[in-house]
Amino acid sequence: MIRQPNAILGNDRLLVTLGKKGEIFGYYYPGRDTAQHVEESQACLYDGKELIWSNAREWVADQRYIENTNIVSTELIHYKGLTMNILDFVHPILPVLVRRYRISSKKQFHGKFFYYSSLQVGEMKKKNSAFCDHDSGLLGQYWKDYYIGISSNPRFEQWQVGKAMDTIWWTNAKYDMEDGVLQKNNEDIGNLNCALGWKLDIDVSRPAEITVLIGAAPDRKGLYRIMRKVQSEPVENIYNETQEKWIKWLSKKTLLELPDHPGFESFRQELMKGFNRSLLALSILNDPDNGAFVAAPEFDHEFEMSGGYGYCWNRDCAEIVTSLMDAGYPEYCKRFFKWCKDTQLPDGSWFQRYWLDGSTGPSWGNFSFSTQIDETGSTLFAMDRYCSTLEQNLKTEFLDTMWTTVLCAAEYLMKRTLDGLHDTCLCLWETHAGIFTYTNAAIYAGLKGAANMAREYNDKELADRWAERAEFIKNTTIDRLWLDEGYFARGIRYGEVDSAIDASIIGTFVPFNMLSARNKKEREMIISIIRNIEKHLRVPVNEHFGIKRYVDDNYIEGNPWIVTTLWLSKALLELAVTCCDKKEEEEMGTLINDALKYIRWSLKGSTDAGMLPEQVNKYTGKPAWAIPLSWSCALMLDNVLLLDKLRKGSRPE
Repeated sequence: MIRQPNAILGNDRLLVTLGKKGEIFGYYYPGRDTAQHVEESQACLYDGKELIWSNAREWVADQRYIENTNIVSTELIHYKGLTMNILDFVHPILPVLVRRYRISSKKQFHGKFFYYSSLQVGEMKKKNSAFCDHDSGLLGQYWKDYYIGISSNPRFEQWQVGKAMDTIWWTNAKYDMEDGVLQKNNEDIGNLNCALGWKLDIDVSRPAEITVLIGAAPDRKGLYRIMRKVQSEPVENIYNETQEKWIKWLSKKTLLELPDHPGFESFRQELMKGFNRSLLALSILNDPDNGAFVAAPEFDHEFEMSGGYGYCWNRDCAEIVTSLMDAGYPEYCKRFFKWCKDTQLPDGSWFQRYWLDGSTGPSWGNFSFSTQIDETGSTLFAMDRYCSTLEQNLKTEFLDTMWTTVLCAAEYLMKRTLDGLHDTCLCLWETHAGIFTYTNAAIYAGLKGAANMAREYNDKELADRWAERAEFIKNTTIDRLWLDEGYFARGIRYGEVDSAIDASIIGTFVPFNMLSARNKKEREMIISIIRNIEKHLRVPVNEHFGIKRYVDDNYIEGNPWIVTTLWLSKALLELAVTCCDKKEEEEMGTLINDALKYIRWSLKGSTDAGMLPEQVNKYTGKPAWAIPLSWSCALMLDNVLLLDKLRKGSRPE
């Protein structure tokens, strides 16, 4: 089942995704790419006549984050005069989701509060076991070394361990709730569901409060220990500790001074929120043990409409970690490059995508002709960017550790570019096979980066050799792929130039700097690329234009993407940064204005809670497909940091 979240939260061991009405869509433990244990999990009220599910259409929902945290507040208002406030946060240390429900009513309410779950522990529906230990206030469900427990404060009064496939009301927990009384079955095996119940008497002036705790452990003993510990902590204390944790983490970010630009004032706060939310989202999409990031929380587990997203792509991560570095978090670079050292293939390249532990993910890039060479170029480029920021002693230590990795990767790129263009491979979108402008730009940047690191490592011969090949690739790409129409062809397919315009050709400028904005001729090329992308790839939605990937894109109906749109705004801002005299002030203003429109459009396409998606639905303007996408978050950081750079650069010396 494909379910795109509206918000995410988590800690080092747990990632949770939520729907707009507080229903749990995903519960990933013990890692971001490991088993997803929940099929359905949400609250329900019984008013004496019928069940009122928290995700029912009758509730009007407002979901947002508590400022500067990964704590989610959901308010549900029902036409019957009921209000349900849900505060969701993950314990700062333990793998436990805390769900505080506060229910109020405009008139006296006498009924029940139920919490229903259909779990698939270990992503296994058929062979789960469950038990209810009421004396300990714990309902547990398990499969092999995955244990999920549900407890509460106050302790639940009723319970039912049921059979999800049954149609009999007294054995299926979902049906058992319908008369307001649960049967208190203590254990069962198979395809299970469960419900917990509390008597609910609400006075008009005094809301009722129930906290549900959902924890995970590798064994029964560990589950009891964790749940006992969290049951003994006052909920308010856990909340305060969680809030403090996130505010403290966010305080390390680069301090921003956004520009005083005409028409910009009202947008400043929105930009800051987008920046902070992107940082906070990335913090919980990262694997703290190994250093890699998932592209997005997995939502297409069966590969129904895609190849899945709960994996690490080196290309995405290269942009993510350097964006985080620029935002004030260089430690993510250090961990990721250690991960790269451990995952590099014997030929010096990196695979299409990986599980976060470094094992190769399911792939259609298993051969030399179907791999993605840009993954390797991007990785070297990012390594050099990080290396260049280090003080000399740390730089020496980094190069001593990583030199063999750099050497093998650079030599792999040399072998794949003998004629100045790369050998046949898959494009970055994993759609076409051939030779591509974007991939050549990534290889150029990778070899230039390797050459920089070789010079630092006092190997001038290798540095010169790699730099020479990089220039050969640049010149050959321009000679063979630049079109008279004023943009780069997508590439060469089946021996013929593929002149279809692809947003990724902006990669020749951002992020890979194959073209320089300070070179007059190349600057004209960059501007021409931007205007051609706008002309051919813009999609009108949300009062402006988003940029789709390429002209004949039919993936998820060819929606515009946040990544491609923010690439364009980033390119415009990079051009603005290089406007350095009074004659260019008018051009700078135009570039910034154009960029701000694309950034504003991207923020409009986020979820109600502020999550940046992969795409925006071209018909509705709503966020589409992978939510949140790490790559989108990274590019939002880049754009805001460039605006900050423009502000700081405007100061007189």
